[in-house]
Amino acid sequence: MFRPPRKSINLAVFFAIFLCAVLITFAVTQEAEEEYEQITSEDCTTCHETSKHNTKIEVDISHSIHEGLECLDCHTDRAISPHKEDPDFVVGCEGCRACHEKESEAYQAHGREGYKECEDAPSCAACHGDHNVLPSSVKLSKTHPANLPQTCGLCHEDLDLTKKYEILIDHPIEIYESSVHGQATKGGIYVAATCNDCHSTAGTSHKILSPGNQESSINHFNIPKTCGKCHKGVEQDFWEGIHGVLVSRSETDAPVCTHCHGEHGIISTSDPSSPVSRSRVAEATCAPCHESIALTEKYGLATGRLTSFIDSYHGLKSKAGDLHVANCASCHGVHRILPSSDPTSTINPDNLKATCGECHPGISAALAAMPIHGIGGGGLQTKAAEVVKKIYIAAIIIIIGLMVLHWLIDLIRQIVLVMKKPQVRRMRIGELWQHTLLMVSFIVLVISGFALRFSDSWITQLFFGWERGFELRGTIHRVAAVVMIFVTVWHIIYLFTKRGRGFFKDMMPKISDFREFVQRILYNLGRSKETPRFKRFSYVEKAEYWALIWGTAIMIFTGLFLWFDNVVLQLLPKGFLDVTLVIHYYEAILASLAIFVWHMYSTVFSPQVYPMNPSWLSGKMPRDMFVHEHPDAEIEE
Repeated sequence: MFRPPRKSINLAVFFAIFLCAVLITFAVTQEAEEEYEQITSEDCTTCHETSKHNTKIEVDISHSIHEGLECLDCHTDRAISPHKEDPDFVVGCEGCRACHEKESEAYQAHGREGYKECEDAPSCAACHGDHNVLPSSVKLSKTHPANLPQTCGLCHEDLDLTKKYEILIDHPIEIYESSVHGQATKGGIYVAATCNDCHSTAGTSHKILSPGNQESSINHFNIPKTCGKCHKGVEQDFWEGIHGVLVSRSETDAPVCTHCHGEHGIISTSDPSSPVSRSRVAEATCAPCHESIALTEKYGLATGRLTSFIDSYHGLKSKAGDLHVANCASCHGVHRILPSSDPTSTINPDNLKATCGECHPGISAALAAMPIHGIGGGGLQTKAAEVVKKIYIAAIIIIIGLMVLHWLIDLIRQIVLVMKKPQVRRMRIGELWQHTLLMVSFIVLVISGFALRFSDSWITQLFFGWERGFELRGTIHRVAAVVMIFVTVWHIIYLFTKRGRGFFKDMMPKISDFREFVQRILYNLGRSKETPRFKRFSYVEKAEYWALIWGTAIMIFTGLFLWFDNVVLQLLPKGFLDVTLVIHYYEAILASLAIFVWHMYSTVFSPQVYPMNPSWLSGKMPRDMFVHEHPDAEIEE
């Protein structure tokens, strides 16, 4: 009897089992398929009557640009019931791609994240809406210029998302809405730039790329072209200027539009807080680059430009709030900035007369050619001013140094002495008022004057840090100056009275004053047992008075020259005004230090008068104090 081989039997069994398995699987599949039912768009409304916004879906569609489309035209994955879940189908996106092929091809990424690589990348519906999609020209559309900030803000103002994907731009939508573009859009000017105008690449808002992408509209080297879509003339000027030339050479440190104007928060140049406003352009915009050591070394630029501008007449007037005085842009240009070697540059030697003449009509070529930024970065304009500056610095060091030394010796000696003090008349009512007005005007002048030079100091912020306070500073300074001039005139008139003539006679320096000075020094050093016997006024008070006369005259005359600068420039060379500015500034330093060191010690800090000589309040001082200081003087009750 024939028996097939065992191997053939095993193979037959395997095929039989496999065939049974296939038949069983087919039967089960057929049974499962019979559980699903093909549906039409009309069937959708039986379950899906309202949207997630609690609106009627049919009504939404009837008002949208998709009126006439069936549900299954977009929801292609929902053609059977119950619905099958397709993990590759993105609601509000895949259905759109079927019709909008060009847009689908463009939308492959959003910022740094590729589409489908990022679970939070916006879908079509996230920007355009779902059932209520409207054309961008319709004001209720989510992509209408007036609504784009809110649409983009759904993600870009979401702190969870910005933190998750390290989007470091802080509140861009909030900042944009306060900008000149945002305000214009709110006001109904829909041609003003909105999100997609700047961030759309290749003319489509479906292609929004990160700044690091070379094709991106906000890539460093593409920003001028992006802004130039609206600002054509400005773009052309920029490319012709030195900054544009450097950008075209792919220099990454060359500034573009956003470096000067900002990004989302661009505000009008007329706004004082704008980085390109006339009062801030030097420090806020030009200085960060032109004061950078790395950039000045790389491009061979002069250093100390900001300091020299601030110390100049133009700089101080600009910081004082003068919106008509020249700033960086006035001389160098705004967008078409060229080096002085370029024949068409506004600062080319041949063009300086015309440039300066815009503010100073009739200016001579020689005067226009005077250096502006200074010598050696010192902030001065002429050699004469530089010399005067050095003289004043030396004088301040010597004079104030000797004053400190003098009172330091006196202080050590006076601490040893213990004295009691109970009163005689020192000043009458008119004299008291002169002293009071002089004191108040001097203090106000010091604070408001130095606030101009040291605008960032804490004391300046304390007095003028409130809104528009710094603009009022100039007015306060001039009012105080008028008060000081009034007191000066009053004092001159007083000197012609009987008491005034006696005052002036007693104030005149005498040979005995020098002997008393030497004797006082010896006494304080312990080399003499007797202190000088002063009459009505000691050498200390006489030195104060004549220093006051000299300083007041200097400050009044230089202050008037600076106040009426346009008249002075018509009559005298610019170098005169430069010297005047230096004198006014350094004389103010000298006077302030002299009052603090010399006067305050003798009337307040000296142990024999501490806590103070009260004559500045009542016109009277303690009898024993007076007798001690002026033993040979007549006592006036």
